[in-house]
Amino acid sequence: MTDSSSIPTVKLLINGEFVESQTTEWRDVINPATQEVLAQVPFATEQEMNAAVAAAKEAFKTWRKTPIGARARIFLKYQQLIRENMKELAAILTAEQGKTLPDAEGDVFRGLEVVEHAAGIGNLQLGELANNVANGVDTYTVLQPLGVCAGITPFNFPAMIPLWMFPMAIATGNTFILKPSEQDPMVTMRLAELAIEAGIPKGVLNVIHGGADAVNLICDHPDIKAVSFVGSTKVGTLVYNRATANGKRAQCMMGAKNHAIVLPDAHRQQTLNNLAGAAFGAAGQRCMALSVVVLVGEAQTWLPELIEKARTLKVNAGVEPNTDVGPVISCAALDRVSGLIARGAEEGATLELDGRNPDVSAYGKGNFVGPTIFSGVTPEMAIYREEVFGPVLCVMQADSLKDAVELINANPNGNGTALFTRSGAAARYFQEEIDIGQVGINVPIPVPVPTFSFTGSRASKLGDLGPYGKQVVQFYTQTKTITERWFDEDEVAGSVNTTITLK
Repeated sequence: MTDSSSIPTVKLLINGEFVESQTTEWRDVINPATQEVLAQVPFATEQEMNAAVAAAKEAFKTWRKTPIGARARIFLKYQQLIRENMKELAAILTAEQGKTLPDAEGDVFRGLEVVEHAAGIGNLQLGELANNVANGVDTYTVLQPLGVCAGITPFNFPAMIPLWMFPMAIATGNTFILKPSEQDPMVTMRLAELAIEAGIPKGVLNVIHGGADAVNLICDHPDIKAVSFVGSTKVGTLVYNRATANGKRAQCMMGAKNHAIVLPDAHRQQTLNNLAGAAFGAAGQRCMALSVVVLVGEAQTWLPELIEKARTLKVNAGVEPNTDVGPVISCAALDRVSGLIARGAEEGATLELDGRNPDVSAYGKGNFVGPTIFSGVTPEMAIYREEVFGPVLCVMQADSLKDAVELINANPNGNGTALFTRSGAAARYFQEEIDIGQVGINVPIPVPVPTFSFTGSRASKLGDLGPYGKQVVQFYTQTKTITERWFDEDEVAGSVNTTITLK
């Protein structure tokens, strides 16, 4: 930890107040391009975390009864404030996370889309009615909020993923505890400030910071009813098992190994551009990053052009103009990515393009690794089995579309996949036969818009319902079914009915 009183501290948000933590444990928030310490983030005390949950529990008593139109209007105001502060949010995000300024704006914007969706909650949180299901009997459902919900978010999308979570939870009538990544919490806190400015009442949104102790408290606390998580498979599995064992709802979006298949009839230049952007954008630090390309048949001759396309990408600090690939998040991440590149070469893959130690002279202390391409990759290799989370692309080959589909289906992960082709028949076959939750046809990163839901599958997801969209309304609400009959005042009473049927 850097000992300097001039370094700002990240606050906690408890019961509508941004408060200084009383903890003795702090972590530096570091600019990954310069190693500058931007702020210090507290690992909240157990007392502080319990106070946040208590505030949320108390606020739920009134928030759950707030008219749905009043809730919606808060998010109309919130989306306006996010738009007005887009440049500032992107600048904070780039400083602490490293991605380019245009990509940082994209991060904020994809979250903003969910805020806009939350503003339409009046059309989303609708029950059903069946009139006269028996003599004078109606049955209907209402979708009621659960109570205190919580979200645990990762470093790679510090704006988008928190905005996937708390707006929809709060719009549906719940209160929320958010634990952002301790590596880059500053843009999340600015979003929290704007949420309070938009009119979210005290206690409805609370933010805590910390590591394993904070995650465990969220999983264990009896007053938290649901947990949403995005992050690694290891942590996500622990969160899901621990939260559900404590009777909570849980949704965990986890690791991935996303593949794209390229058929020879695909539009050549458009496909190459898409592959390079999806593989190396955000320095490969996306759970939807394209990390494997399967070249089919004659498309295998495209490899030299793909390598040349990757060579044209500019590695630099995210604040610099025309940067394509910024730094990875930390020195530890750089060491891990570099180690996996070395291991790939040791295990027999051909290192076609080595992105280690790029020349970024103005930022000599930055955590930079450039676009890296391996060919001759096999499923047994570590660079294929593990999620590298860096700008590393594995190129594989297949003789046919069927062989390529079988290769992808054999991988345990199921976050996203894509096919590049001009053939409708091939696209139809692919989307029917592929066992992956999110499919792109000539779209390399098929993340759905918020009117749908994020539907990663298999080892990439635990829990039935995904974040945002229609599914998350179900996740954050409990369906209550009411069956009712009203008698006329002058109705003559009938005989006693001892059967289960309604007459």
